[in-house]
Amino acid sequence: MTRALIVIDVQESFRARPLWATISDPKVADQVNRLVGLARRAGDLVVWVLHSEPGSGGVFDPALGHVRLMEELRRADGEPLIHKTSHNAFTTTNLQQLLTAHGIRELTVCGIRTEQCVETTSRVAADLGYEVTFVVDATATNPIAHRDAPADQSVAELLADPRTLSAEEIIRRTEYALAGRFASIATVDQLEAAAEHQA
Repeated sequence: MTRALIVIDVQESFRARPLWATISDPKVADQVNRLVGLARRAGDLVVWVLHSEPGSGGVFDPALGHVRLMEELRRADGEPLIHKTSHNAFTTTNLQQLLTAHGIRELTVCGIRTEQCVETTSRVAADLGYEVTFVVDATATNPIAHRDAPADQSVAELLADPRTLSAEEIIRRTEYALAGRFASIATVDQLEAAAEHQA
């Protein structure tokens, strides 16, 4: 086993926010499940990561009960579950030590949000020397407000603002930023086809 699948922040916290109505793929957990199945069949390590903001009083505060895997996902016995408080999955966790202990050199990454925690984890992983595959259609994100937009704007105002960056644009830009520098870009279909070819 030299590969690991890192599932980042596919948690109920996101569904507890009004912004979930704008998510690029409301069924992202189904895509993640396909990757988890591939990883388990290949004997790869599956690592689950949750984002936590203790004491914040928001949806990422563990006290509110949303910091848990989305209900469609099932963690198998022995699969590590780690909690992070930073954007990337390395800085505030023992992820690197865990991967080193398992002899992992290749990472497949997926999760929420595409350009935030998933991309940041991919960049840090590449700098640490891992070979990274970013599974773009097993990630999801939301439109991003312009830096000058009011912090308290509603979802309707976000979508109506012509300065808002759409989720589709964000995903496309993330692919361009990562490809050839920090990660290989792949789709779930491509990874499934590669696995069938190797079988």
